[in-house]
Amino acid sequence: MTPPVRLLPLRLLMDRLPTPVGEALLITDGEGYLRGLDWADHEARLTYLLRLNYRPFAPEPGAAPQAMRRALAAYFEGELGSLAAIAWRAEGTPFQQALWAALTAIPAGETLSYGALAAKLGRPRAVRAVGAANGANPISLVVPCHRAIGSDGSLTGYGGGLDRKRWLLRHEGAAFREKTARG
Repeated sequence: MTPPVRLLPLRLLMDRLPTPVGEALLITDGEGYLRGLDWADHEARLTYLLRLNYRPFAPEPGAAPQAMRRALAAYFEGELGSLAAIAWRAEGTPFQQALWAALTAIPAGETLSYGALAAKLGRPRAVRAVGAANGANPISLVVPCHRAIGSDGSLTGYGGGLDRKRWLLRHEGAAFREKTARG
């Protein structure tokens, strides 16, 4: 599936939302869809990911829809299911789209290994591709890439940083294994 050709640049807005794990950057479009979410200390990564599909990428300052801001605030206040109410759109390859949809099916408080995600997509040998598509997710938290963990149950990379991933998984009550110096 090829992303649609745009004759005019997509108008994107950037909002900022304080959270317990740092300031979140929310990129929304004129229809109120979330197009990007990352953390202010990783703004360069978000910009890079969004420039891949939205050229030119030049968001204007603007408020995200209040319902979206409320759903995110509710998540951090303990209403873990509130993220499902946020409408989102992300451009990507068909494989990326399939993985991102699979991530949204992982309930809060649960995790899946990269291998299990690959198997769920019908491509059990595509573990590295799953990792790459997970890392290309421009909509952190709402498309919960933090719920992907190593096959041994340990924390693995997260674009927002392992400390933030650890906090999010603990907030959701998910089980994971801390890696020790020995592995």
